[in-house]
Amino acid sequence: MAADLRSNFVFAPPEDNPAAWQASLDTFRDALERDFPGAFLEADTSTLRGFPVLDFEIEVAPDVYITGTSAMPTVDYAYISIIEATADEAAAFAVWLRDSNVPSPASVRFMSSFVMENGDEMSWCLPATGDATDIAAVMREHLAAAGAE
Repeated sequence: MAADLRSNFVFAPPEDNPAAWQASLDTFRDALERDFPGAFLEADTSTLRGFPVLDFEIEVAPDVYITGTSAMPTVDYAYISIIEATADEAAAFAVWLRDSNVPSPASVRFMSSFVMENGDEMSWCLPATGDATDIAAVMREHLAAAGAE
């Protein structure tokens, strides 16, 4: 069932405007520290690409923890991945990202490892409005489009 499926979710700026977020690891780290007291944050270097990344674990809702990695090596390249999350868990993070961290609510797209593993590498736009329930519904639709039942 798509509601219980765990997948990695990747969030990124729009393909036609990769610099839309105007973000850096420092500004992302500052935002996580500000909005998620007690966040676990660890700077590292990507073994695949050789640039700095920020690993994190945060409590996005009471007793709901997510882990992820962010890379923002240049103004025009950024992504944030959430590891092994349900659509509901990823949506709780996505609301924060959209409403509190990126400059425009219409500047976030997402993909999931489940869908990519099933041959579809098309990203979806995060809804520019709505709450975590609305976003989770779109994420479940995304998963179901690739055959998650």
